[in-house]
Amino acid sequence: MALLWKTRSEMSAAQNGSLIGGETISILKPDERLKGRLDALASHFRSRFQREPSFLVRVPGRVNLIGEHVDYCGYSVCPMAIEQDVLVAVCRSDDDDALRLTNVDSKYQDYLHNDLQEIRKFRLDNHTLGPAWYKYFLCGVKGALEVIPEKRRPRGVLAAVCGNIPPNAGLSSSSALVSAALLATVHASQHEMSKEDMATVSASAERYIGTQGGGMDQAIAFLGKAGSAKLIEFNPLRGFDVKLPDDAVFVIAHSLADHNKAATNDFNTRVLECRLAAQVIARRSGLEWRSVQKLIDAHQLLGASLEEMAAIVSRELHEPPYEHQEICQILDTTPEELNRISKVPVDTKQKFKLRQRALHVFEEAARVLSFRSVCERKDLDAADRLRQLGNLMSSSHSSLQSLYECSHPRIDVLVEAANACGALGARLTGAGWGGCVVAMTTNDRVEDFVENLKKKFYHNDECAKGLDLMRYVFPTEPKNGASIHYFQ
Repeated sequence: MALLWKTRSEMSAAQNGSLIGGETISILKPDERLKGRLDALASHFRSRFQREPSFLVRVPGRVNLIGEHVDYCGYSVCPMAIEQDVLVAVCRSDDDDALRLTNVDSKYQDYLHNDLQEIRKFRLDNHTLGPAWYKYFLCGVKGALEVIPEKRRPRGVLAAVCGNIPPNAGLSSSSALVSAALLATVHASQHEMSKEDMATVSASAERYIGTQGGGMDQAIAFLGKAGSAKLIEFNPLRGFDVKLPDDAVFVIAHSLADHNKAATNDFNTRVLECRLAAQVIARRSGLEWRSVQKLIDAHQLLGASLEEMAAIVSRELHEPPYEHQEICQILDTTPEELNRISKVPVDTKQKFKLRQRALHVFEEAARVLSFRSVCERKDLDAADRLRQLGNLMSSSHSSLQSLYECSHPRIDVLVEAANACGALGARLTGAGWGGCVVAMTTNDRVEDFVENLKKKFYHNDECAKGLDLMRYVFPTEPKNGASIHYFQ
């Protein structure tokens, strides 16, 4: 059965105000590249549910150009949405209370939850080997149900999912799925929300999975714009276009080392270390530390520049790791109060590298602002602009490697290989401990760069045997954020 696609104008009368409010999520006709996948997804939906899907949502992945591990500390980041995405075909079901979920990829089992409304009470962080795929979808549904008025909530939902964002690669496949689930549920309910509110609720909803992330992934998923990266600020959430140099091309390369940040404590430990660093800085500076939760809180209370904050870190925090007892002594608090305020386990034997983590955050936050400034400056010639951007990317990776300690041996080798192949700059992108590298080259060299990188890193690598390398190393450019497509 062929699919017909409605445009925004064709849908406006039928929607009765169901479009997302404020700056709306775009309703688009799919291009030919996307249309084939949408048709296949609709066919899968019909075969599973014996019904036609009503509409489809698309949410892209992202690559962060610079600004790693600073969003949850309150600082700006500079990502762009990419072509790879998650698609969800949806039908509201008013004769059944269930959420019925299926995935085109057969390795992901179908899922049934008998009472959609009960998902609001469902615990999603009780996993030991990493969460099942459907739990990310449930996070989005749960977040949506918490903001949709009861009278608007659908009784049940049928949903079919497909995606081509490499999983566990640092390209935001998990956040795209959470955001797509939230958008699908909100739109099925004809509830109005702005793009910014969608991003904020999606970021909060993903924390149900157990990771204490920031809001970058969700913000770029909804605010992304073709042709521009985005400088994203938080509190309040705002996005500003960053026009990248015309001759710059960014290449994504997978290290073939997967990392699921919800499957280990690595990510949440860094969040905790940054929180403790902020509180110790506040205490040593004579401030009330109990209200401080993020490094930006201490920064704003002190009224210092980012460069001055880095100097304060070097002066006030020592290099050897801090023990739990020492932190309690500095803060003049008990283990029980520290657990309540900062979520530090009472009996932990863990040590915390406060100086290293805080130094990375303040210096990385400054690099983000410099990256934007270099892109906007009119006094730089093309070569100098690219050189400065590349240096910022390389400095970022060095900091992630040595101060934040979230790289991986395969990531470091891949960065070295990219530089040897002529990259102007290369760095880990995403949470780290595996995943991808983003490298910058130029339009006239990108094809040679990709081929040389394949030869240098992948061709003699056992991990790469049998892989379609076009899916693991590829140039990318800024794409649009989330969109909705209607079936007729």
